[in-house]
Amino acid sequence: MRMVFRWFGQYDRIPLKHIKQIPGVEGIVWALHHIPVGEEWSMEDILEVKKQADEYGLNIDVVESVNVHEDIKLGLPTRDKYIENYKRTIEKLAKVGVKVICYNFMPIFDWTRTDLFKPLEDGSTALYFERAKVENMDPKELVNKISKDPQFVMPGWEPERLKHLSELFEAYKNVGEEDLWENLRYFLEQIIPVAELNDIKMAIHPDDPPWTIFGLPRIITNKEGIRRLLSLIDSPYNCVTLCSGSLGANPNNNIPEMVREFIDRIPFAHIRNVKVFKNGDFIETSHRTSDGSLDIYEIVKAYHDNRFTGYVRPDHGRRIFDEECRPGYGLYDRALGIMYLWGIWDSLEKARQEEKYASD
Repeated sequence: MRMVFRWFGQYDRIPLKHIKQIPGVEGIVWALHHIPVGEEWSMEDILEVKKQADEYGLNIDVVESVNVHEDIKLGLPTRDKYIENYKRTIEKLAKVGVKVICYNFMPIFDWTRTDLFKPLEDGSTALYFERAKVENMDPKELVNKISKDPQFVMPGWEPERLKHLSELFEAYKNVGEEDLWENLRYFLEQIIPVAELNDIKMAIHPDDPPWTIFGLPRIITNKEGIRRLLSLIDSPYNCVTLCSGSLGANPNNNIPEMVREFIDRIPFAHIRNVKVFKNGDFIETSHRTSDGSLDIYEIVKAYHDNRFTGYVRPDHGRRIFDEECRPGYGLYDRALGIMYLWGIWDSLEKARQEEKYASD
């Protein structure tokens, strides 16, 4: 398990020197957030991130994300120019040693929450999803709520894209799940050969939450969807970013089981906990198993049992200690989460070594 930490570059209040001090963290998960979706990334900007990371001995092996332009998801004739930009970006990223690109294929919205700072009983706050509210609210209301703090542009909620919300919903009016699958297939047929040549794994992120919202199709929501994705292009470079929190919002998704089934196609994992309520609401919690609905021990054990050597990040965290931070992306709780994950992993390693010595 190779531990990495998401960093938002010039938009992040957390300096690299603090990330370096978290035990076992060897790299950053990064992106060029200032470049509009669909444009080719510049080598100059890429090299600047590498220079910054090199100063602290951190790798830049994982990119999250090179976002997919809506024209690609919609299957419009203009998609080919954006796919060509994507290919050239892959080639440039390979030159600085990038090994994994995490992306998603969610229409219009990235991950969706109704409250960015929902109070918990202990005084911390966390990302929260209220299902009934989403089912009855205007999407524009949600966009205004998520985008109200210009200091913290949320990943996947870029204002320049969402200002065309009405037009996007009109464009998706006749796009169903099968259409989205076909457009994903077209994209992968173009991209995966380039990824293979450049030794970069393309790892799709599951839909968050893993069900339809605002009538928009979502397809990477369960093990059946992941199986179908991996069968679209049978290549070790067509992969999944297995996110326990995203998939775990649906209690029917057995995360340890999915880890064991797809382990050979998981180059990158997000491990976090979430507390799911009977009415379909959920709130993000600390990583500790007893605080949420997911058995984080069993999830980590599934990776350890299969001798996982890919990248892991703690994903989101609560806002604790009155930290001024981006929702879900503070320093302190994610650092605590990392130490919880390492504690489980190190205990499993110790047990394996003792078992080996006993059998010798």
